[in-house]
Amino acid sequence: MKDSQGNLVLGRTRWRRFAAVFIPAGVLAAGLMVGVANGAVPIALNVSGQTFKVSASSLDGGKFSQYGAVVVEKNGTVHPVLASAIDDATLKDLCQSVTVPGTPFSMVIRAGGGTHTVTAHNLLIGMDTLTGDAVFTNIDIGQDASTVPTWAKGEEKGFAQQADHVKITDLKQRAFTTHAGTFTLDGLSLKLSLSGEECFPTSDLPS
Repeated sequence: MKDSQGNLVLGRTRWRRFAAVFIPAGVLAAGLMVGVANGAVPIALNVSGQTFKVSASSLDGGKFSQYGAVVVEKNGTVHPVLASAIDDATLKDLCQSVTVPGTPFSMVIRAGGGTHTVTAHNLLIGMDTLTGDAVFTNIDIGQDASTVPTWAKGEEKGFAQQADHVKITDLKQRAFTTHAGTFTLDGLSLKLSLSGEECFPTSDLPS
């Protein structure tokens, strides 16, 4: 397998805190601005614009891709994101938290603990930060985003990467939107926290 510069690379790659090096910041920013200028289709319309936190002890997924995209609020505000698509994923110890603006409250969802699992089909996440320990099988970096093998794809000539399989442990991410064709949450619990509980502190994310 070769990278985008034609250099041979191993088909199985492990990165620590891979969000920091996933896509070179300059390449991503330039690609996003060109995409926005050309009217590229965003991954989500009428988003709230508020981020939420998601954590999991593990995520095991099949076909994976990631590329630059945008989400758009109803008022037209555009947020650049990393669109991460996984055809099928299994998660353990899932937590999702979102704060209630103007209050000390938060909503916390948990599932997939103990013997339970969370499964997602046609998963698409619009995030701005992710951290964890990741193993990718047969990864290609520098792929044209319109040619990735996942169900969701980016724009033509957009910078992307793809892998046959991805496994992330100690996953923590901040996202604007999540879409799944099917989302099965075994062992689901939902609560309104009066103390502003979150899945993890913001300081756990790379600055």
